[in-house]
Amino acid sequence: MALKIKRIYDAFEASDGVRLLVDHLWPRGVTKEEARLDGWLKDLAPSRQLRIWFGHMAKNFDEFASLYRAELEASAEAQAAAQEVILQSKAGMVTLLYGAKDPQINHAVVLKTYLDEKSALK
Repeated sequence: MALKIKRIYDAFEASDGVRLLVDHLWPRGVTKEEARLDGWLKDLAPSRQLRIWFGHMAKNFDEFASLYRAELEASAEAQAAAQEVILQSKAGMVTLLYGAKDPQINHAVVLKTYLDEKSALK
């Protein structure tokens, strides 16, 4: 499976392959042309309530990851979107784009691990 994560604010690279935004909100200061998206998968983003509670605070990350994974599992829309990403990543590189500042403590890190695990079960 060819899957990576990247800040949407980082420069486009041809090696990104399929570029999918996985945030619920559009990132500030980025135009649609600059984003060069192939899709926007809001169904894979954490809920507003969970996002606010998390606040991108390191002390909340482990619990956030657990709660976010539970949200993904409970949503039929998220499951369908996850399966589509997995299929695309088996055909070529897929880059999950996120807007958070911290490259280690954000939902895309959790989502990539989740998708990697789901793909391994298939």
